[in-house]
Amino acid sequence: MNVRRDPRVPVTTAAGLGAVAVVVALITGGSAPVVTAIAGVVTGLLAATSLIMAATRVVPAHRRQPGAWRWMAAGSLTWLLGVGLRPVADGTPFVLTFADLLMLVGSVLLAIGCGLSVKPPAFTRGVIRQAADAYLGAASVFAVAWVAVLGPAFRRAEDTGAFFVALALPVVCLLATCAVTPAVVASRSGNRVVGLTGVGVLTAITVAEMATALARLGGDTPPLAAGLVVPAMLLVLAVTPWVQEVRPVRPLPAALTAATPLVLVAAATVIATLYVLGSSRDAALAVVAASVVLVLLGRLFVLLVETAGMRRLVDVGEQQLRRLAENTGDVVLVCDPGGVVQEVGPGLETTYGYRPEDLAFRPIFDYIHPEDLPAVQALLDRMTDEDDGPEQEGGTRISCRFRASDGTWRPTESVAARHVRDDDLVLVTIRDISDQVALRNQVTHLTFHDGVTGLPNRAYLEERARDVLTRRGAGGTAVIFLDLDGFTSVNDSVGHASGDHLLGQAARRLRSAVRADDTLARWGGDEFAVLLEGGASGGTDAQTAIDLAERLVRAVSNEPFRVADRDIALTASVGVAFAEEDLPPGDLLRNADVAMSRAKELGGRRVEVFATHMHADVLRRLEIASDLQRALLENQFAIEYQPVVDLATSQVTAVEALVRWWRGGTFVPPEQFLGAAEDTGIIVPLSEWILREACREVAAWRASSWDIGLALNLSARQIMAPRFVETVAEALSESGLPASVLTLEVIEEMLVDDAGDMISRLSELRALGVRLAIDDFGTGYASLAFLRQLPVDMIKIDPSFVSGLGRDDTLTLLTKTIVQLGNDLGLIVVAEGIERPEQLDLLRKMGCTRGQGYLVARPMTARGVDSLMPTTTLQNTA
Repeated sequence: MNVRRDPRVPVTTAAGLGAVAVVVALITGGSAPVVTAIAGVVTGLLAATSLIMAATRVVPAHRRQPGAWRWMAAGSLTWLLGVGLRPVADGTPFVLTFADLLMLVGSVLLAIGCGLSVKPPAFTRGVIRQAADAYLGAASVFAVAWVAVLGPAFRRAEDTGAFFVALALPVVCLLATCAVTPAVVASRSGNRVVGLTGVGVLTAITVAEMATALARLGGDTPPLAAGLVVPAMLLVLAVTPWVQEVRPVRPLPAALTAATPLVLVAAATVIATLYVLGSSRDAALAVVAASVVLVLLGRLFVLLVETAGMRRLVDVGEQQLRRLAENTGDVVLVCDPGGVVQEVGPGLETTYGYRPEDLAFRPIFDYIHPEDLPAVQALLDRMTDEDDGPEQEGGTRISCRFRASDGTWRPTESVAARHVRDDDLVLVTIRDISDQVALRNQVTHLTFHDGVTGLPNRAYLEERARDVLTRRGAGGTAVIFLDLDGFTSVNDSVGHASGDHLLGQAARRLRSAVRADDTLARWGGDEFAVLLEGGASGGTDAQTAIDLAERLVRAVSNEPFRVADRDIALTASVGVAFAEEDLPPGDLLRNADVAMSRAKELGGRRVEVFATHMHADVLRRLEIASDLQRALLENQFAIEYQPVVDLATSQVTAVEALVRWWRGGTFVPPEQFLGAAEDTGIIVPLSEWILREACREVAAWRASSWDIGLALNLSARQIMAPRFVETVAEALSESGLPASVLTLEVIEEMLVDDAGDMISRLSELRALGVRLAIDDFGTGYASLAFLRQLPVDMIKIDPSFVSGLGRDDTLTLLTKTIVQLGNDLGLIVVAEGIERPEQLDLLRKMGCTRGQGYLVARPMTARGVDSLMPTTTLQNTA
């Protein structure tokens, strides 16, 4: 037993000194009262000292009962004072002396201490029932003693009043003993040995005082053996607090202890009846009276058994509830109104790392988080408030944090309810919900964060933008949208897993570029967004936002991404929008997205600031996109043809088919609807209609012996359509137009983006016999490399070169170089955008064979082309 100091040495020493004192008194011829007094004083002092030391935290806390032990120490001191004064007081003429009164008070204090040694105290177990049981037990014992000893003594007594006064002390001791004995014997307290020893002391006092009273009435000296019984028990009481129980003593069944008074009454009744039968002539009356008492006792015993059965059922139910709680991983605690833990169920060490004795008899508040402590304290106060009792029968649920043995705070869900068998105790069930809280936090995190990059997601950014604009207003708040140019080809070439890896790299670069106060989020796909928050300190000015946007572009573009053992270079298109008064958060985010789309349309790797006209353009494009499908169904489209002439002979060699849209009688320029048609996919059926219609018209002209060709522009979506090659073959077959007459034009940019699939598809067209041309040649893409990979028949010089002929020496030299290159490669060279006579002259001198433009002829309907048959004269005003 781990204690701060071992008090058993002084206790044993004192016991030896007491025994020596008694032996010395006997050897020197001391009288029995003197010897009894000396032994009583020494052992009483020893018992009081031992109990006081034990009550002051010398023994472990889980075995300490300080209140009860102090009462018993006070009783021992009072009793030893009476014993010490008794030899002096016995010389007085009074039957009951002041020393006897002190011993009486000491006995009552000892009884109170014994009653407090059990939980709950014996005095709270129904006062009326306990008093009745005490009286029945004491009266039964007194009746037996009357028959055996007291009756004859009473008949010999000369003064009946003095007789009963002399018995006052032992009778009171007998009542006190009978009052506390059943509760102590049936107690389930962890250390009830001290209480049982106290009951033994009270029993010894009762026997000794009964012998002393009889000796006084007979004028004799009390026997020494009777006087030494109490000191012997006091010695046991002095040692008991320091004895550790190896195996807890099993308490007697509650039904047995409750039936003890009835058994004593039955025994007393039988003895008294036999006594009356032997000395009275009214034997029949005694038998009837005894039989009535015995029947009543039998009836009470049956009632007691039934009550015990119901109690057993309650105990079984309580045990089942505890097992159920323990099987679910809950920890069950029983606390008193002050929050002190009285009982600890199993599972505590497994869940929180504590042993049961670590919490026993300690305040539960020591293990509750300080922030949750007021709520828990208030709950316990309500649970122990009598006025709130009925409302609390079902238990109250509360969430709090409980400290584990490793110092961590575990979230718990606890239920507090009044104890089934004792309203002064609170049953607390603690369930660890750490896993549920962690899962809930993870779900919350995933709800507002992107699983690929770890950044906040779109939902978080929208919520954050609403919060910022609501609390801080529009001043200084801006949003930046960023899109990775060409990211779609990454997924198609190296797979989506590698694409996700690239997005993670991009997120880290962007995070390092933004400020700590800014919110970077993944908007979706390959788009990211940054919220720049304004504030009272001045917020974010326009230049700061634009500088950050340009820094983001550099973060993406300056260094290639390493993905799948290859370097992938990407650029970024960035849009910036600034908050305005009364502008909803959704509109602010939309404006930044519109500006980003504008930057992408302009070629990417640039920053665009939102302007109002951008939104108007978007709305106009949406409106056009919605009208395109209806226009196709209602035949609102028409075809115009722009002639292509031989610059040497001035003859029309081909026509380029151009689509025109008349929406409600209003002409819509191609640049306003072709982009929307491409985005929505309507360009595919529209181009198919143009192809079939143009092939039919040109086939009709060729049927009139006019050797004329047809040129058509192709879009990327149109070429990559699943059945495009089959569509071209069907159009040629239906119209009867030879494949060699049809020239399909693609721009250089289309050859760069997704080059492998594009060249494969164009090669299939070339296999049909169709001729291929590169439109807008020389605008800065890798055209020369593709001239080697793809067998083309024609290159068309971009109008930006032709417009500078005769005015810009550099453009003139570049145009001459392109013409020379085409002639050397055996290709047909067509100059686009001829609008001035000097341009036409220079092109002829350079050796350019074909040309088209407003100087040659403007686009015209099929009827206008009919008027050009069979030749066309150039409008040369030079």
